Amino acid sequence: MKLAGKTAIVTGGARGIGLGCATELAQEGAAIALVDRPGSEELAAGVATVRELGVECIGIEADIFSHGGCQAAVDETLSDFGDLDILVHVPAFNRRNSFLDYPHEDFEVILQSALLGAFHMGQLVARHFVEKEKPGKIVFISSVLARIPNARCVAYSAAKAGLNSMTETMAIELAGNHINVNAIEPGWIDTPGERQHYNDETMATEGRKLPWGRLGLPEEIGKAAAYLASTDADYVTGTVLPVDGGYRLKHCRDIPEETA
Repeated sequence: MKLAGKTAIVTGGARGIGLGCATELAQEGAAIALVDRPGSEELAAGVATVRELGVECIGIEADIFSHGGCQAAVDETLSDFGDLDILVHVPAFNRRNSFLDYPHEDFEVILQSALLGAFHMGQLVARHFVEKEKPGKIVFISSVLARIPNARCVAYSAAKAGLNSMTETMAIELAGNHINVNAIEPGWIDTPGERQHYNDETMATEGRKLPWGRLGLPEEIGKAAAYLASTDADYVTGTVLPVDGGYRLKHCRDIPEETA
């Protein structure tokens, strides 16, 4: 129970990686403010899942792509729990298209979701920590696509690369306040979002091509987030941690030569 007595906001928390992070933090004893988009049909079920682990959990509907929505999420968390110790910021989405055909509206909304929303939440939470003169933990969910070019993902990759850079800048500026700022780079994770693009057979086939032999699971990202949110990681800041089963290295494996 490394997070007993702590309160965490987990944004994008109703399903997938967000819910995986929320449940792993809850397993370590943290009370959870689970934030998802307005009208989310999955938020109530996510809250119930976390509560089954024996911790307090509230659901908050907020547009955390906007500054006003982020402010509302922080305000409601503080109103219900009285304090805040951890931010795990997950939300982003991807719209795939070729560069030449990429709609500028899609590019802008993806930057809004993956980068600007993270700036708003990170700044608001960090200001709370500084105002209260307390240490805190901020964990962003980035992606291995921040540093691996992937066709048809120009906006998503650009946004996540920006998020990595922002993580490092925040970390150095906030180190004097003992606020740890880190990011996690998931590889290919088996989430509901991925299943909107790929069927079971494709995901299983592609998973076998990875060094670890399978796709990752949301709770595996959650375990990394729980570590970075705990005192075990007090000396870790400005780090971008790949949790990808070797996805970055998949083209580096030794391929046995064919024998005559």
